Amino acid sequence: MSSRLPFCSIRLYPRPMTQSLLETLPPPWRLALAYAPRAQRDRWLTLLALDTRLAGVVSSAREPIMAQMRLAWWRDRLRDPAEKWPKGEPLLAALACWGGEHGALIGLVDGWEALLGDAPLGAEALLQLVEGRAAACQTLAPAAPQVGRLARGWALADLLAHLSHPQEREAVSAAMAEHDWRGQRLPRACRPLAVLHGIAARSQGDPAKMQGISLVTLMRLGLIGI
Repeated sequence: MSSRLPFCSIRLYPRPMTQSLLETLPPPWRLALAYAPRAQRDRWLTLLALDTRLAGVVSSAREPIMAQMRLAWWRDRLRDPAEKWPKGEPLLAALACWGGEHGALIGLVDGWEALLGDAPLGAEALLQLVEGRAAACQTLAPAAPQVGRLARGWALADLLAHLSHPQEREAVSAAMAEHDWRGQRLPRACRPLAVLHGIAARSQGDPAKMQGISLVTLMRLGLIGI
């Protein structure tokens, strides 16, 4: 077995629909998801799959107004009860696993919409996505306040890795410099976040450093949470 981060496909789901959602995720996120307890796995999958879908809406937008319309559709669906959802959208159908708590994901939509402005974006707009991700993760373990802090670390490093404008990178780097990167044990429901934060803390948004993280380290994070 390689000691490097295994960027391979992990088959967690026998159902074609959920397996297809898994395959939309970046390899490190698939690896993190492997450590989710069965009771929480679908929620983690749909949270990350929705985040990936929204990122695609923003990154592929030729006209901001078109992206805003697509984001507004998702925001409206997350405000609606599941029984009112239209049929035919696999990700939307999968979000029924939130048992009526899917409104907690609206912050993801708002965060990605904040990135539709003209470059360079200010720190407030950039950090809105960070806060949206943190709020969504916190919903999975509301009694564990450390979840929000670790989710912010993951979100900051992931955001930095996808920015190219120097001023935007400087703003996120400044926020990362102020962030508390200490590891902390998480509830078992949030083991995927332990892996994501561990990768973020060690790579600091640098994809080259990510490749140097040992599999033993990631296994420890996934199995014991710290």
